[in-house]
Amino acid sequence: MPDALAPTMTGTLLAIRDLEAWYGESHVLHGVSIDIRPGEVVTLLGRNGAGKTSTLRAIMGLTGRRKGSIVFEGRETIRMSPDAIGRAGIGYCPEERGIFASLDVTENLMLPPRVRDGGLDIPTIHALFPNLKERARSPGTKLSGGEQQMLAIARILRTGAPLLLLDEPTEGLAPVIVQQIGAMIREIKQRGFTVLLVEQNFRFAQTVADRHYVMEHGRVVDAVENSEMAGSLDRLHAYLGV
Repeated sequence: MPDALAPTMTGTLLAIRDLEAWYGESHVLHGVSIDIRPGEVVTLLGRNGAGKTSTLRAIMGLTGRRKGSIVFEGRETIRMSPDAIGRAGIGYCPEERGIFASLDVTENLMLPPRVRDGGLDIPTIHALFPNLKERARSPGTKLSGGEQQMLAIARILRTGAPLLLLDEPTEGLAPVIVQQIGAMIREIKQRGFTVLLVEQNFRFAQTVADRHYVMEHGRVVDAVENSEMAGSLDRLHAYLGV
């Protein structure tokens, strides 16, 4: 990975160094190192099985054994429990979204505790996600896939967590909903939130992200500034097989 693309520790919100992770005996991450500055949207690109989701899960302490360093806001988190990591200000939106079917939209929104000042209030969330206002009393089972994704993200924004980990937020969604998700990511960036985004579709990723890390076989193998995306398509095609 070119050194010029790695930010210095100064001004870094999340700094990961030499991260290794296991599921049981399966060694899934092999020395991952990434940096994220406050207010950035950064994507992890790669084929299925490259280690993208495992990286998010390792950040949250949801893999088995971990080794290396994960520093968030200057605080080492590698030995912290998942709930302590969440309380520290990292919000995780898994691919399966985690919507409670027996609760309505508003109850789902209000479920997680606030972890920081600066979280979005309900009127602001409704302005950002008009569908959720319209479906406020609808149970989770009645929401479309796109509405579930909006709810899962909105739930984190209400907590005030400054860093959002989003795992494949556009997976399986209609193009019009993908556009809405992209607009939402750009809007929350404007509001000062920071996003680490797992994405397979680099065409979508380049509409929202500042920088991209490419993963293969549990390692970071390249990094691309979004401004250089057009000149990097050949090697991205080689990595991603698209």
